Amino acid sequence: MNKPISLTQLPQTNIFRKGDVFVLFGELFGRGYASGLVNEARKAGMEIVGITVGRRDENNALRPLNDEELAAAEANLGGRIINVPVMAGFDLDAPAGEPTVTELLNKMTLKTWEQDKLDWDHVEKCRELGTRRFQAAVAEVMAQLDGMIGDGRNVLFAHTMAGGIPRAKVFMVIANRIYKGRGERFMSSQTLLDSDLGKLILQNFDEVSAITFQHLIEGSAAIRARVEASGGQVRYSAYGYHGTEILIDGRYQWQTYTNYTQGYAKMRLERIAQAAWGQGIKATVYNCPEIRTNSTDVFSGVELPLISLLHALKHEGGGTWAESQWQACRALLADGHTLEDVLQKIADFQGSETMQGFRDFAAWPQPNSQAQADLQIGTSEDIVQMHKERSALITDLLSSLVLEASGALILREASAPTGPVLWLNHDIIARQLNELHA
Repeated sequence: MNKPISLTQLPQTNIFRKGDVFVLFGELFGRGYASGLVNEARKAGMEIVGITVGRRDENNALRPLNDEELAAAEANLGGRIINVPVMAGFDLDAPAGEPTVTELLNKMTLKTWEQDKLDWDHVEKCRELGTRRFQAAVAEVMAQLDGMIGDGRNVLFAHTMAGGIPRAKVFMVIANRIYKGRGERFMSSQTLLDSDLGKLILQNFDEVSAITFQHLIEGSAAIRARVEASGGQVRYSAYGYHGTEILIDGRYQWQTYTNYTQGYAKMRLERIAQAAWGQGIKATVYNCPEIRTNSTDVFSGVELPLISLLHALKHEGGGTWAESQWQACRALLADGHTLEDVLQKIADFQGSETMQGFRDFAAWPQPNSQAQADLQIGTSEDIVQMHKERSALITDLLSSLVLEASGALILREASAPTGPVLWLNHDIIARQLNELHA
């Protein structure tokens, strides 16, 4: 892919109606993209079905949700959950009596991890075990789901699985320095990726964020065939991140958060959608603007491009409602700080010579650099300090708007999708919001 393939028109079709089925392939947690899509499915009157990744007992064995957990999860989702644990990744899988990958990683120390080597034959055995476990769980889920989808119903499978960071103590310290370290605490992301620890983590990212989409598409083949034979339509959506276009110097330009180590898995996710599309399966990865979620808060500076959405709201014909969002953001700032001050910091950040070097789409995801980390993390902290409270940030408000717009765009675009990989840039997000609030 040489450049982003942008969604440029607001989708006008919506095939999803009362009685159709929305399947959330991933657990619904707070502050995540999935909440916007679930809300749109609910508005359309669709029946909502979810799955669970399960929970781990005191011995790390995977188990279904107990009655109390299941009731809470179903209330949160607003639908029924198939209580089969569909945990992705292989970091806690191992042949009986042999160590898990996480146990091997926990033998690494801060002094030795760059040189420490893994037994890749053993890792492969763990990975194969994890794959078989996951595929078996998906088969069980689909057997139950089949009886919940009537003939002729339309179905949207929404893949929301992402992540894959093993719970290894040494990595938590390293990640904190790569994603939040500046000055003397800076650490090169490339140093991590060149190590066995980094190579292992990239494998697990692939399994969780990308290959689960392939297992979903393959595992639901029988349902897809039956539904389509009876006059219904089946769609698949997945969430990607591959940079996003925002307003810089008055025009939309692609930029990205750095270092996005998970980017390799997101590109694999795109290739899986392209392969499915080539087989006539309507599967689309929607590359959305980065927002603040429970999982992204580990990445300092990931939220900075989001602030430019304020410019896009006005640029895309925003009126009274768009102005009210500016005022709501102003109200979050401490005395002595203006919204214009914040926006100028973003303009200085994006216009800096340091960050311009990271706007190379073909080189994505690039490793971090000392100058980039110092500028990005420093700018992020400076802007946080301009607020009245750290718990009520401009980026929290704007994240909720992106969730709202992306949910509406994906549900409608999935009705008649135009391709396997699409970017939802700030222009289409702003236009969707302005239309919703006209």
